[in-house]
Order: sequence, then C-alpha cells, then structure tokens
Amino acid sequence: MKTTALIEKGKDGTYGVFTPDIDHTIIGSGATASEAKADFENSVKEMLASYIDIGRPIPKELQGIAFVYKYDLASLFNYYNWINVTQFAKIAGINSGLMRQYKTGGTYISETQTRKIESALHQLGDELTAVKL
Repeated sequence: MKTTALIEKGKDGTYGVFTPDIDHTIIGSGATASEAKADFENSVKEMLASYIDIGRPIPKELQGIAFVYKYDLASLFNYYNWINVTQFAKIAGINSGLMRQYKTGGTYISETQTRKIESALHQLGDELTAVKL
C-alpha cells in the first residue's frame, strides 16, 4: 500500500516526517530533511520488527507499505540542496527573493505559486530524464 509521508520544517528549524493518512503513527525527525527521512524509515522498520518480535500479525495497513514523500518548500530545498534557488526561481517565473523566503520556511505560498513551482520541478525532471551522455 502506498501512502503519503509529509516532510516539513518545524518552527524550531528541525525537520519532521509524519503519515497523515494511516491510523498508525509513524514519525521521524532530524536536523536536516535527510536525517528526518532516515529516522522515519528507521521508525518504519522498527515498528514492523516489533510486531514480528512479539508474535503479532502486522496490521493490514502496514503490510507492504510504501511511501510517497511530499515536501514543504523549506524541506524540498534542504533535501535537494544542490538546486540553485535563484536559478530555479527564474525557471518557475517567481521572484528570486520571494523564492528564497519560501526556502527558509514560514512564508505563505499561494496555490498559484505552488503550481508554478511544481510545474518547474516537473520540467526540470523531464529535462534531466532526457539527458544522454
């Protein structure tokens, strides 16, 4: 089963991962988005192992579970820190200063801006997929 795992930057500057769409609480945290994701994946392994260790069946919603990671912008740019935010802003058609504010977190992002950013990310992905060496 695929479910969403949200990666978000907290007000304290740390990153967290959680699953809003399942009954079982699975979380991860860390100083970076990568650390939080690794902690989350470890939590999943530990949870599944605990069911096996105590001889209880793994709940149906956890059987074969896989995650689609969704990021807030601060977490996205932290996890993919090789993306040049200023250049990416040009591709997305967004003011670079505003994009840097989005990157640091805590700035409201409208649905229109979110769509522009997702579109630019998909464009970048398509271009990278088409590269031949």
